[in-house]
Amino acid sequence: MDQRGFTLLEMIVATTIMAVAIVGLLAGLAGTTHNAARLQDYDRAVELGRERMNELIMDLRLPHDTPITGTFGPAETVGLDAGWRARLTTFEYPPVLQAGESVLDRLELEIWWKSAGAIRTYTLEAYRPRASTPEDFAAAAAAAAAKAAPKENP
Repeated sequence: MDQRGFTLLEMIVATTIMAVAIVGLLAGLAGTTHNAARLQDYDRAVELGRERMNELIMDLRLPHDTPITGTFGPAETVGLDAGWRARLTTFEYPPVLQAGESVLDRLELEIWWKSAGAIRTYTLEAYRPRASTPEDFAAAAAAAAAKAAPKENP
């Protein structure tokens, strides 16, 4: 008797192997989709941060040594809950500060966004020169005095 075809056992083994392969493939696709969504949120946050940094670095009225915060609007974020924190500080004075001389400011901008139930952040830094002000003379003198003061050993 010449019979062709598969036995029931062969069909069960083949179906089991196929099921394991499909489950593995679907798990891989789910992970890839999750990573793509996370990277899309990160890319959007980076774009928002660059735009905000450009705005802040050009704002000459930005207060020194005062943290400022804000959130991005829904039109900007396309559904991403995100915001920012910035602080402008004096980074460096010239060796001898004179009226009208350039002082270097540092702007630190932290971008935050919510992704997958967690708050994620990244930080940008920028530097810009500006003309010295009367407040800079007092701050430079205080910094020089602090440097010159002897350090105490405990």
